[in-house]
Amino acid sequence: MVTQTLGVEINHAYLQYQTNTIATLANVNMSVPAGCWTVLLGRSGSGKTTLLRYLAGLLGDSVTIKGEIRSSDGQPFAQRIAYMAQQDLLLPWLNVLDNVCLSAKFGSTAQPKMQAQALLDQVGLGQYANAMPDQLSGGMRQRVALARTLMQDKPLVLMDEPFSALDAVTRHKLQGLAANLLANKTVILITHDPQEAVRLAEQLYVLQGTPAHAIKLNVPNTLPPRNLDAECAALQQAILQQLEHDYD
Repeated sequence: MVTQTLGVEINHAYLQYQTNTIATLANVNMSVPAGCWTVLLGRSGSGKTTLLRYLAGLLGDSVTIKGEIRSSDGQPFAQRIAYMAQQDLLLPWLNVLDNVCLSAKFGSTAQPKMQAQALLDQVGLGQYANAMPDQLSGGMRQRVALARTLMQDKPLVLMDEPFSALDAVTRHKLQGLAANLLANKTVILITHDPQEAVRLAEQLYVLQGTPAHAIKLNVPNTLPPRNLDAECAALQQAILQQLEHDYD
């Protein structure tokens, strides 16, 4: 796979759905460095998923955009983004290998299938290549989704709460796996879990208010995935205190 880098710059961004009277985001300023994990937190409805959907080109003409949301090289985001959602979105009529090969037109040639098999080996599912999705646990299905994301080999990876439906141990394992396998990518991760944010963030923002703006919090100097120590616990508490402002 080719290592690519792509950052995102957001300056005084304003976003409002045309059907709403109040903007979702206003005066949002964020810097997403290339090759780093940037984590977004915020209450439900604060605009986290809206921002990701905009970057992924999924909003169409349904929103009014002002300000600047651009790539670090000034080129369009189209065709340079991989999206990993909370749901694994595996096609039930395709086996695991062909689900991973979706971005390569179902693996119609030998090379994509070989690459997909290697990625399944990396996520610990090499022996399940011919299994059907309904034969897998939730954690296994998300590992397939992670392999499919890696298969796309895009420089910007958008992750919308991909581990939130999993049990604590499985979630912890997948956090570490994703951090290692996506180490050279630019990742924007949405989460509601302050502990997950602390483990994975190299840049951390909380979306707050109505309309929401972005507040940056400092993170430890250690590289993710972090072991949770006293410094991490203090940051986790700071995140909770920041989030509580929207629930007063």
